[in-house]
Amino acid sequence: MDLFQRCHEFTRADEVKAAGLYPYFRPVEENEGPVVQIEGRKIIMAGSNNYLGLTAHPEVKAAAINAIEKYGTGCSGSRYLTGTISLHIELEKRLAAYLGTEDVLLFSTGYQTSLGVISALVQRGDYVISDKENHACIINGCMLAKAGFAEFVRYKHNDMEDLDRVLSRIPDSAGKLVVTDGVFSVSGELVNLPDMIAVCKKHGARVLVDDAHATGVVGKGGRGTASYYDLVNETDLTMGTFSKTFASLGGFVAGPERVMNYIKHHSPALIFSASPTPASVASALAALNILEREPERIDRLIANADKMRKGFSAMGFNVIDSQTGIVPVVVGDAELAMVFWRKLYDKGVFVNAFIPPGVPPNMSMMRTSYMATHEDEHLDAILNIFHEVGIELGLLTE
Repeated sequence: MDLFQRCHEFTRADEVKAAGLYPYFRPVEENEGPVVQIEGRKIIMAGSNNYLGLTAHPEVKAAAINAIEKYGTGCSGSRYLTGTISLHIELEKRLAAYLGTEDVLLFSTGYQTSLGVISALVQRGDYVISDKENHACIINGCMLAKAGFAEFVRYKHNDMEDLDRVLSRIPDSAGKLVVTDGVFSVSGELVNLPDMIAVCKKHGARVLVDDAHATGVVGKGGRGTASYYDLVNETDLTMGTFSKTFASLGGFVAGPERVMNYIKHHSPALIFSASPTPASVASALAALNILEREPERIDRLIANADKMRKGFSAMGFNVIDSQTGIVPVVVGDAELAMVFWRKLYDKGVFVNAFIPPGVPPNMSMMRTSYMATHEDEHLDAILNIFHEVGIELGLLTE
């Protein structure tokens, strides 16, 4: 078979585009945070991971500009060779102090962090154990470890009894790494970290938590899932990204210095990738400064998300509950979800349409997410438009 044959046979996206319902890859022309411009129209953004609203903050933009003036636009090499600059070291030290860990190691993207950390630590004869609803970057990191002849197994979503069952079947002599999202990116729910750590200690397994949607959102001063449960000293490793609360691009892993040192010298994703750009690192540093100086932004973010959870539920929508900035509204059918998305978009609200295989069958949803910088006028408008569309499509009654 010609390798390109399946490419020509894939027409689903073209069909959805022809129907005017395609919700993906729409270019943002201007970004002011809660309001963006798309296709020449001002639209309320209710689908961004810019949780603290810092991507347009003057300090963050100025930091990026100043870094370019001093270091240029790129580092022209990997961290391992010529690509480390003083900003990388500064950010690693600042993040370690902020998170309360011995050390931090930066990667060029959050996705790369998962691949690089898991594949470096889990090798032939070891086991990596993943929640079935972990983010794709974790799953692919596990698959990369499997390609290196490690064993890859999964347990039922957030089910610590099933995790106990899975771990009990693994030889005591094997190395074991349990990987989980801290805040699950689709539902916004928190992992049951206290029970997970107890189960892992019972079986001699290490714990890696991906806090992509938790850092700057939950925990003391936004310090993430382990902080939320007061388990910082009990959590072995924490990963994160700069593309959400830190208003930039890149990723990091935090943990013991000896483990960071090992990953630094054994992770192909780090050694063979160009390092994070000066502007990206400077932006993340500036965002961290603001987060530490203005922790009340977290309170505003959660208050905004709570208002939306209550508002959607009061209307009669099926809402997945959580304590984070993610508020999913389940509509069920995938085709209905596409139509729902288009009607919201036409009325001036942008959300993320999640359909299978990204979610289970009949669980298609409008995944909404909020920022500290959303004002009540934005939130009220979103609620009103959701109500209008819900009635139009028969999901709600008057």
